[in-house]
Amino acid sequence: MKLGELKPAAGSTHRKKIIGRGIGSGTGKTSGKGHKGQKARSGGGVRPGFEGGQMPLYRRLPKRGFNNIFAKKYVSVNVEVLDKFNDGDEVTAETLLEKNIISRKLDGVKLLGRGEVTKKVNVKVAKISASAKEKIEKAGGKVEVM
Repeated sequence: MKLGELKPAAGSTHRKKIIGRGIGSGTGKTSGKGHKGQKARSGGGVRPGFEGGQMPLYRRLPKRGFNNIFAKKYVSVNVEVLDKFNDGDEVTAETLLEKNIISRKLDGVKLLGRGEVTKKVNVKVAKISASAKEKIEKAGGKVEVM
C-alpha cells in the first residue's frame, strides 16, 4: 500500500450537492428550485402547519383538557426495591439515584406498597402510601415524610 492508494472507509464520507454551477452539473441555473414562486425565493417557504390559507388542523380541532403548570411530578418506587439496601441504611432520593433505582428525582419520590420488605431501613421521601408505610414499620424501619 502506498500513500496515493489510501481511501476513507466505504460510506464514511459523502459529497455535498453543489448547486448553481452551470447546466452540466445537473443543478445549475435555477439550482433545483424550478421557476419563480414562493419556494424559489431567498428565505422563501411556508411555516410548519401552514395550509395555504385554509384553517389549519391545529385550529380546527377543539381544545381539550387542562395542563397544570404548577403540578408536582413524583417518581414512583415500590417497597420491593428497599431490599437492595442493608439493615439500618437511610433511603432518600439521592441514595435511590446512586443505586440506579431511579433515573431522575423530579419533585420527589413517592413510595408505593407493591412487594414485601425484609430489611429495617429509614425512609425519607416526599410522599408514601399507607400500605407502604405499614410494611416498612412492620419490618422495623422508620418513615419520614419530607
